[in-house]
Amino acid sequence: MANVLIIGATGSLGQSLRRELSTTNHKLTLFSRSAGRLSDLRVNETAMAGSVTNPIDLESILAEQEIVFVALSGNLTKMTEDLTIAMEETKVKRLIFISSMGIYNEIPFSVDARGNLKNNPMLKDYRNAADIVEQSSLDYTIIRPGWFDNGTDDYKITHKGEPFRGYAVSRGAISKLVHQIIEKPQLYINESIGISRP
Repeated sequence: MANVLIIGATGSLGQSLRRELSTTNHKLTLFSRSAGRLSDLRVNETAMAGSVTNPIDLESILAEQEIVFVALSGNLTKMTEDLTIAMEETKVKRLIFISSMGIYNEIPFSVDARGNLKNNPMLKDYRNAADIVEQSSLDYTIIRPGWFDNGTDDYKITHKGEPFRGYAVSRGAISKLVHQIIEKPQLYINESIGISRP
């Protein structure tokens, strides 16, 4: 059993991971600005409302956590800076961080190169956040998913420097991958991996 903090628990990936872990005995802390929207809490779940950019909120939720899963949108650079500092200060080491495909210009023309950072400046914040995670002292895994959909859960992993194999991936597939990492925390440690449907 692990103490797992889900930051972004009301988002589509946070909700998907919550469902994926529903049959496990992991203790889940569900953190979101709108945690009041979370209903039907299970006995192993605690919901907490707060902001990643508030040091007091971060310190309180990080206490006794072992694994932190992050799926956020917004000012990712600022949120990631605040989170990595708080994790280092509270000695919580394991981070699973959702970024985006294309931040390393790894999408080939055969898939759709318009999704690369050089063609899509909106990805700059995702790249900055990934760089902050990589430069931290944390035991991280950065996951760079393709476009989320609700299709089949088959997926292919690519490593940093390898071209993407597909353009989309299901939320369920991402959650299954995260579940694997939670069960085996040494898996993909200090790696940036892509996930897409082949």
